[in-house]
Amino acid sequence: MTSPEHPIHWLQHAGQRLGLVPSLGGGVAAWQLDQPSGTLDLWRAWAGSTNRYTLASMPMLPWCNRISGGGFEHAGVFYPMRLNRAGEPYPIHGDGWLQPWQLQQTADNTLEMTLQSHAFDNNPYVYQALQRFVLLEGGMDQTLTVTHLGDQPMPYGLGQHPWLPRSAATRLSAPVQGVWLSGGDPLPTRHSHQFPPGWDPRAGMPVTDMLVDNVYTGWAGQATITWPEQALTLTMTVPKILEQGQQDGYCLLYLPPAGAAFCLEPMTHPVDAFHLPGKPGLQVLQTGQNLSLQVQWRFARSA
Repeated sequence: MTSPEHPIHWLQHAGQRLGLVPSLGGGVAAWQLDQPSGTLDLWRAWAGSTNRYTLASMPMLPWCNRISGGGFEHAGVFYPMRLNRAGEPYPIHGDGWLQPWQLQQTADNTLEMTLQSHAFDNNPYVYQALQRFVLLEGGMDQTLTVTHLGDQPMPYGLGQHPWLPRSAATRLSAPVQGVWLSGGDPLPTRHSHQFPPGWDPRAGMPVTDMLVDNVYTGWAGQATITWPEQALTLTMTVPKILEQGQQDGYCLLYLPPAGAAFCLEPMTHPVDAFHLPGKPGLQVLQTGQNLSLQVQWRFARSA
């Protein structure tokens, strides 16, 4: 877990280790729990590759996941968006993950990374962003904030892209109401309140032996991952969604067909929201306005 080109900056607090890689898209190298037997990865640890998809986590901004149609229209203007990942037919995950960030430690338990982005790769977004990581007893608070600096109002969205370890026994539980089904792209094609076999996380589901790359809707803002072999549970909470009690959140579940990790991504809008009716979840920001996504992570020993 080393790279001379992209050094890791470590924070140790409350029996945890957090490693950030600001030069590699403001990514996370590791989030680990100290144990008598050694460190335990709460997120899959980075192996040192410059491929950002091998990071433990990365931010998604100023929008999440894929945009179809070569770009999007807003207020009567079409904004073209370039492809930004080799082998991917659509622009994906915004542009914050492609730029170097600046790091500072603001408290004994806190690291922050900042980014000033000015029409990166000729896209229409001008913004500043802040990532804050706070290690606490029993977990971590993670906040992503974007502030619009452009002259014209623009639609924004945020998300996080953590990779979670998985085994045959790992289970995911989350209160959701529906799912966007997709084609092979995988762009959304139809919304359904009927879940395909094995896709229903409400009563708990395994996270192996199938391909899923889909957004769940009607999410109540909380999800739990259980590793029975580690006697460990990890709860992900978006307080804004949970406290409002409207079950109107979005989270994307990515289960690759192989590998020792999966993704559970809290997002403020569904895939290709720019081209869905009503552009659900996108927030139009005026100059100086901001949008934040706070995620609380809490671990506990399970019975």
